[in-house]
Amino acid sequence: MSESIKSPIKDKPLRAPGQSLEEERRKLFEDKLETPLMLAMVFIVLAVMEWWRYYWMRPPSPVAFTVAAVLVAGFAAWRIWKTRPQVHALKQGIEGEKVVGQFLERLRGSGYQVFHDLIGTGFNVDHVLIGPAGVFTVETKTWSKPQRGEARIKFDGEQLTLAGREPVRNPLVQARAQASWLKSLLSESTGRKFDVFPVVVFPGWFIERSEGGNRNIWVLEPKALPGFLEKEPQCLTPDDVKLASFHLSRFIRSSEQERSKSR
Repeated sequence: MSESIKSPIKDKPLRAPGQSLEEERRKLFEDKLETPLMLAMVFIVLAVMEWWRYYWMRPPSPVAFTVAAVLVAGFAAWRIWKTRPQVHALKQGIEGEKVVGQFLERLRGSGYQVFHDLIGTGFNVDHVLIGPAGVFTVETKTWSKPQRGEARIKFDGEQLTLAGREPVRNPLVQARAQASWLKSLLSESTGRKFDVFPVVVFPGWFIERSEGGNRNIWVLEPKALPGFLEKEPQCLTPDDVKLASFHLSRFIRSSEQERSKSR
């Protein structure tokens, strides 16, 4: 771009729902699929050209190119087959975060500021709500459902089980860590103490909660979240909401600026 002109956009845009997963899926394609696919295409084209010359023009031997094309195409097919579960999981996660993000956007009408995909060091926070009831981190878990039977998750306030077993990666630990990180971030940037409450949502699942099981963390279906928020007492004034939102927006834009420089 010429030095005499510049972009009219002063700040980096805020992040969209599922943006980290989109970036991860793109990187997965670039790192593991793009090269073998390109090589396969090149060798297939060369082999076809040689066969064309073999039958219609001069008789060079196309066997070497054909063998190379078969080997490279086989490697590309193996790499695609191997990577497919990761791509599927990322696609499902992206769709879940977008659905939840679009649902959370409706809360703006109730006085909430909504942020998506905050990037920390080695992790991200899917969504953040700042409004009358306080500050909330929202972690979306788009787990695959069984083909038959109930899609039910049990939560007793401390332990989350699926079909009687705890998940390998406990989302409760993850959600609490995210809330703690955001609390520290807001404290450092605003000079104020904002309590941050962790929430985990499971799109498409039924959550069976024991009584008193939502004191320190909420585990919900997305559609249940507005009702839980309405029952909470107001603890932030409009000025508090503006203060926390301003500093969080500034952090996001600053982080995006740094990320764009490092690319």
